[in-house]
Amino acid sequence: MSLIGLFFLFMYIGLCTIGGGLVAITLMQQELIPRGLISSEDFFAMVAISESTPGPMGINMATYIGYELYGVLGSIVLTTGIVLPSLVVIVLIARFASSFQEKPLVKKSFYGLRAGAVGMITVACWQVINISILNLSAFRASGKITDIVHIKQFVFFWFLFFVSIFFKKLHPIVLVAAGAIFGVLFL
Repeated sequence: MSLIGLFFLFMYIGLCTIGGGLVAITLMQQELIPRGLISSEDFFAMVAISESTPGPMGINMATYIGYELYGVLGSIVLTTGIVLPSLVVIVLIARFASSFQEKPLVKKSFYGLRAGAVGMITVACWQVINISILNLSAFRASGKITDIVHIKQFVFFWFLFFVSIFFKKLHPIVLVAAGAIFGVLFL
């Protein structure tokens, strides 16, 4: 297949990839392997490499496949192809959204979206607390109120919380590193 043909194929993959990199990987597999452009073994090796490198998996795959098939130019062309549809959609949304932003219905809709986002963040925080600090299964089994909390995690959570409040200039990576060290040493 020509480089132009691959460009349009990857534009199609980029346009149809609603749901993230795994959807892109599935589409790439369905489009590339049957055409004989890449073997199954090479494809899955590329998936493993793409998962282990930083960045979006679908874009990493496009870059890697482009390089394997056409060198540096291929990686640039296929990466552009997979990104271009999303870029166009985002630009169009930004262009038309700015003209509607001052309308009362749109403003109310954005307030609703904010509330939904706060709700989703709250649920995510609760799930993290439920998994890492609370020990509801032990509480249900024993019925003892003292079993409801993982004491070490609870104390360390509040310690990091207060450190982050009182030492605002402390870089967040220090807190992440402290959490990692605590987890390795005490959990």
